[in-house]
Amino acid sequence: MILINGIAEDRINISDRGLQYGDGLFETIVYRNGVLEFLDAHLERLITDCKRLKIPFQDSDDLRADLLTVCQSLRAEAVIKVIITRGSGGRGYFAGSDINPSRIVSSHPLPNYPDSYYQQGVSIRFCQHPISENTVLAGIKHLNRLDQVLARNEWHDTNIVEGLLFNNDGDVIEGTMSNVFIVKSGQLITAKLDKSGVAGIMRAQVSELANVLALPVNEATISQQELLNADEVFICNSVMGILPVSQIVDINKIYAVGTITQQLQNALQKLGK
Repeated sequence: MILINGIAEDRINISDRGLQYGDGLFETIVYRNGVLEFLDAHLERLITDCKRLKIPFQDSDDLRADLLTVCQSLRAEAVIKVIITRGSGGRGYFAGSDINPSRIVSSHPLPNYPDSYYQQGVSIRFCQHPISENTVLAGIKHLNRLDQVLARNEWHDTNIVEGLLFNNDGDVIEGTMSNVFIVKSGQLITAKLDKSGVAGIMRAQVSELANVLALPVNEATISQQELLNADEVFICNSVMGILPVSQIVDINKIYAVGTITQQLQNALQKLGK
């Protein structure tokens, strides 16, 4: 099902700035067991990032109503995608004050990841395409995903679940669709996202779970060498949860599925994941 501004529709105005310029942002929310997981966190990020992009989105109640309508139409678990654009305007980059934001809510099948991914880990690779840096846009899940599109199309092997993106200094930032954590000497480390990357909802949940479990967690620069020297590595996002990394195929680096990753997986399951 697709709703555009609350109306069942699968076409958008050609002048919409989300289409013309990637002028907007999005959220990906899992609907499972009759619940939209981490809904408040997703909506809080959406509203915060609209303010950062100066998109005058004020339709939170209407958006919640749209989500309820879409969920009521579902007969199975699903992924709900929410897109907010600045709205429809004339040609050119300038956005007038009379433009009203557009909201799009759509449902999609929930991917079915094998149990082996969670128990034995997954294979990942290094991407050659570097991630762009912009301190103003860092952390935001905005509609311009060209870095991720180009990086994801570097491989076709379905046995490789994810690719890692690096900045121009060779530091690990994130996966094409996930955030990355490493474990070293009992400490959790995830990449600083002050210049690039998406501050994922699951990334924040993992940090909260780590605090509950009294596991040290830190945001820091992660060099490729630090990644290779890690005791454990895992990737995460709202759809797949926490997946241990068992191998980096480019260099045949092998990791064990460690106890800290397992602790976090178990804690996440107790939240209803």
